[in-house]
Amino acid sequence: MATDKNKKGIGRRDLIKGLAAVPVLGAFAFSSVKKKNYDAELKEAILKELDIEAARPAAGGSMEGDPIRLGIIGFGIRGKQLVKAAGFATPEWKKSMKESAMKNSNDTRLKDFLEQDNLNVVFTGVCDLFDVRAEEALETVKTEKNTPKRYRTYQEMLASPDIDGVIIATPDHWHAPISIDAAKAGKHVYVEKCMTHKVGETYDLYDAVTQSGIVFQVGHQHRQTQSFLTAQDIMRKQILGHVSLIQANTNRNSDNGAWQYNIHEKASPETIDWQQFLGNAPQIPFNAEHFFRWRKWWPYGTGLTGDLLTHDYDRINCILKMGIPNSVMTSGGIYTHRDGREVPDVMQVAMEYPNFSTGSSQEKGKEKGMTFLYSATLGNQYGRNTALMGHDASMELIGDRLTIHADPRSTRFKDMLDSKKVDTDVPLYAYDPRSKGVDGVTSATAKYFANKGLLYTYRDGKRVDSTHLHIREWLSGIRNGTPISCGIEEGFEEAIAAHMSCLSYQLGKRIEWDPATRKITNVDEEILRGGVQIVET
Repeated sequence: MATDKNKKGIGRRDLIKGLAAVPVLGAFAFSSVKKKNYDAELKEAILKELDIEAARPAAGGSMEGDPIRLGIIGFGIRGKQLVKAAGFATPEWKKSMKESAMKNSNDTRLKDFLEQDNLNVVFTGVCDLFDVRAEEALETVKTEKNTPKRYRTYQEMLASPDIDGVIIATPDHWHAPISIDAAKAGKHVYVEKCMTHKVGETYDLYDAVTQSGIVFQVGHQHRQTQSFLTAQDIMRKQILGHVSLIQANTNRNSDNGAWQYNIHEKASPETIDWQQFLGNAPQIPFNAEHFFRWRKWWPYGTGLTGDLLTHDYDRINCILKMGIPNSVMTSGGIYTHRDGREVPDVMQVAMEYPNFSTGSSQEKGKEKGMTFLYSATLGNQYGRNTALMGHDASMELIGDRLTIHADPRSTRFKDMLDSKKVDTDVPLYAYDPRSKGVDGVTSATAKYFANKGLLYTYRDGKRVDSTHLHIREWLSGIRNGTPISCGIEEGFEEAIAAHMSCLSYQLGKRIEWDPATRKITNVDEEILRGGVQIVET
């Protein structure tokens, strides 16, 4: 920051005073007469000095050319959302949204969908193990010029010359096997989190993708959210000082939020390919609850760590790039939904980064190390924001918004605090790109995802589906070779961090990571490859 009187720019004292001129920054005490003129003069200079901008992600390359031919594997809750983000909504959804818009003119969900960019794709294949969903998928993606084919197995789909890439929205235990086979077949991959189900297959998938040359994207769509880009810039400017503690949270209090999904009335051994669903899971008789509510059991899912922690971990990792923790300790239990599930519904995860630093305003060597704390309950809906707590300031993230509050004991902002020009109860900086109007989010679960920045973001004041932007980025990578924000490297870090958290809970001990060898050091290889065997009592 320029402080020399002979240099162009604005001095520290003027900067402190001038922060009042920026609408998104905290207001300071100026007389009303001076403030009006001072605002216009200093606003541009202050923003230039701070250089904190909500830069949008690169638009990516053109979507022109021959359509990219996609296959959807898994057309359940998330599969439908992904296909809609690519441009194909179910007839039932469009009908429901039309009726909702007629009742409420501020509900623009259908309008937003119809106005999103044409990604120039066709779904030439669908694969779902439940006949009802497979037929629904065929109806959803068919067009006058394209009649999609149903594949009974994903292997048949990958063998087809009519498929360029696949979107994988299956239970977790199928993510890696399908992705690995797709990479070997030369098919591009968009796969949902958690990227893998076991530690060992994380390495197998990493090798398959890096050796194949395919375009690989993990479904962490919040990387398209403007507030996270702003937060990245804030960290580069070291405005928070040394961040020693990060707190991220999950609070949900509904059956749906606890994975107690509806079981379809037509579900039966005749309509569901049960053996194919089981895959590498233990062989048990047909169980409709396991099929529809698979997140509640370890053989198919990764529980809170793979489903919800991964979102919060990746949100922070895309801001700080802190990578895999040196150690993880997890506790929790089944306290709110005692319905036969195996995975916990209350969980505390502490990830330790003893050598990580975000920069310091104090003397060298005084500050080093950080803890990432994740706290979750599926029995309470109290909203808690994600917070990054630094020596100089704290930053809260909620949806597409963020706020920064100066810390009372800050070194960087000491003069401002002493002169009472900064009130720690008033945001030093706040960013909110939301447009006016109703966002159309109605359910508690939808609001939870909206507050995580997972449903939508904004471009030039207009609300845009963040998943749509994430899929567009993947497609641009295929067409134009443009960068991917959540590829195999980011996916590897996400998966290992989640598995360390899961293993700590299952084994009841601290899990340790060696960054030099890129290996978990205190768990037997047999467990890392095959997973923890859960014994029912």
